[in-house]
Amino acid sequence: MTALAILNARLLDPATDYDGPGALLIVDGVITEVIHGVHTAIPEGVEVIDAGGLCLAPGLIDIRVKTGEPGDEPKETLKSASLAAAAGGVTTIVVQPDTDPAIDDPAMIDHIQRRGAALDLVNVRAAGAATKGRDGQRMAEIGLMDEAGALYFTDGDRVIANSRTLQRVMSYAAAFNALIACRPADPWLSEGAVATSGELATRLGLSGVPAIAERIQLERDLALVEQTGARFLVDQISTEGALETLARARGKGLEVAASVSINHLCFNELDIGDYRTFYRLDPPLRTESDRQALIEAVRDGLIDAITSAHAPAPAEDKRRPFGEAAPGAVGLETLLPAALSLHHEDGLDLLDVLRPLTAGPAGLLGLDAGVLKAGAPADLILFDAGAPVVIDADRLKSKSKNSPFDGRRLQGKVIATFVGGRRVFETR
Repeated sequence: MTALAILNARLLDPATDYDGPGALLIVDGVITEVIHGVHTAIPEGVEVIDAGGLCLAPGLIDIRVKTGEPGDEPKETLKSASLAAAAGGVTTIVVQPDTDPAIDDPAMIDHIQRRGAALDLVNVRAAGAATKGRDGQRMAEIGLMDEAGALYFTDGDRVIANSRTLQRVMSYAAAFNALIACRPADPWLSEGAVATSGELATRLGLSGVPAIAERIQLERDLALVEQTGARFLVDQISTEGALETLARARGKGLEVAASVSINHLCFNELDIGDYRTFYRLDPPLRTESDRQALIEAVRDGLIDAITSAHAPAPAEDKRRPFGEAAPGAVGLETLLPAALSLHHEDGLDLLDVLRPLTAGPAGLLGLDAGVLKAGAPADLILFDAGAPVVIDADRLKSKSKNSPFDGRRLQGKVIATFVGGRRVFETR
């Protein structure tokens, strides 16, 4: 039996709305006791960590992580992504299916999960492709992948434009309560776009997509949700108009959740500046009013999950003309301090910031995690919420270094990360 006590901590548990002093007792990787209030007694025969008043919260759960494995390992491997996650306080990652070959059958789900378990770092789970090869036409083996452990089904950055195909996917998934996720982006309005339509895109000579493209596609998707009764995740919502559509759907009782990338909470279209390709994202950065609306949606609980939208790309794919640069950014190691900027700069309560990083995604995916309670796995993060950090992309553990936060001054430092009670990362 292995036992660990973490004393003198500031417990932050969004699942129970507790923010206060406390301690945890962990036995064989499971939380056995949660103590609220000042606790100085030291149990006999256990390892003791004095948190010294630091924040102790459930480990972060990132439901949208791209890797290059299999098929494009120079970008990122499951090992490098897991190391980055541990350093960022992320204890569970959900790998996206846009690999080569795509994660579109139960054998691939099993491979990803076995490979992740063998690394013995963080919890590695997989999302299955909704269509074979992510071609948007042929429904994948959703039922078998669900049995193999897939947490949800998505074609990732590819929109399922064929409404009949998406209807079939949703109808089939609804039969066993599987979650379907889609990017809301009208494929015809979005084709070839690298920025949001407007004065800035015009001045820079960049191909733009109107913000309404997101709402148009979401309206279609939600109509199919209403018709099929499927559980649905709006993947990376990014505009104020789409938030209004989402709120209406929730008001009608549809089982619809939404995620937002940390990049769209921290940056706006002006950050593109003089064609800075590390800000070349998909969906593209939006207006400041959109960003502020997304922050309020986090505050109000309309957003269920904040993701890193981790999308590694090597320097040769980023250091190109803006319109030719690969979209995406790494974000596993910067997720926590970037999210804490919503607390330090925008006044959100710490629990409101942590909820869509912990309890929100855990509830959405049915994971026994994201909470500080007896019987829950001891997947934890110990951090200093006020510690200043300067992001240095060259020191990130990801194989690719394409971070828009490079050089940015933030607050929030991971001190230690625990998975199943084991320390998988510690600040040295």
